[in-house]
Amino acid sequence: MRTARLPVDGAVSLAVDIWPGGEGAGFLLAHGLASNSQLWWATAERLHELGHACASVDQRGHGRSDKPDDGYTVDRACADLAAVLSHLRREVPGFDDRIVVAGQSWGGNVVLELAWRDPDMLAGVVGVDGGTIELSRPFPVWQECARALAPPPLAGTPLEEIEAFLRRSHPHWPESGIRATLASLEVRADGTVAPWLSFERHMLLLRALWEHHPSTRYPEIKVPVLLVPADSGGSDDISTGKRESVDEAVRAIPRAAAHWFSPADHDIHAQFPDELAELLHAEATGGVLA
Repeated sequence: MRTARLPVDGAVSLAVDIWPGGEGAGFLLAHGLASNSQLWWATAERLHELGHACASVDQRGHGRSDKPDDGYTVDRACADLAAVLSHLRREVPGFDDRIVVAGQSWGGNVVLELAWRDPDMLAGVVGVDGGTIELSRPFPVWQECARALAPPPLAGTPLEEIEAFLRRSHPHWPESGIRATLASLEVRADGTVAPWLSFERHMLLLRALWEHHPSTRYPEIKVPVLLVPADSGGSDDISTGKRESVDEAVRAIPRAAAHWFSPADHDIHAQFPDELAELLHAEATGGVLA
């Protein structure tokens, strides 16, 4: 794996981790809101072992990428990924005519929007517990969404407290998932942390996600779509609602399939990186993405 900084918008560049070479479809992997590229590393390494070139990107405002004051919209996120795709196709072995773009959570909505806007760039898209998120359904008023989903005030919290909380909350995650989740935080000299994505920029992206309506895109999407949702494995209202929204998408998208991880956490790529990689390989070689 090597890391490159790729220009996407004037002076703005993004950090992209690249595993070049392979005979199968190439994969560009996009993280979710307030996350980072490293959450995809373990999945990318397994995909590379299975014969796929891979790249994972720190999106604008996140991780090691530039953090300008503007551009925190779905439009700009799509344009950023399109610029990364163009570079990969020109410069990196293994990224040819067949590139699949996978996004987790908010990133899933972004890659589905990209598929609708620029289908000729892609061989398919994957929404990993994302792509079907419509926050305006449970929160018809933006202020309600903002109050419910604003990020917690982590700045100034000791790193050891955050790490201990993660380990208690996710006792069955592999070490790679814990370390990657911690990489979403800047560690200061005094041992406290702050999110790489600032609160103000987080809220801009949350508002953009609230305004996004992927269901309006479903019938017009021209590339194959694989949805990889997660739920608790129970019959609670959240799981039931998610299953209904995924079923709606599979019915409406011309070529789509869903594969559930259940029970599983929202960060499937952190919890089950190898299993996710093997699913993506199978679908790209003989399934809906083939």
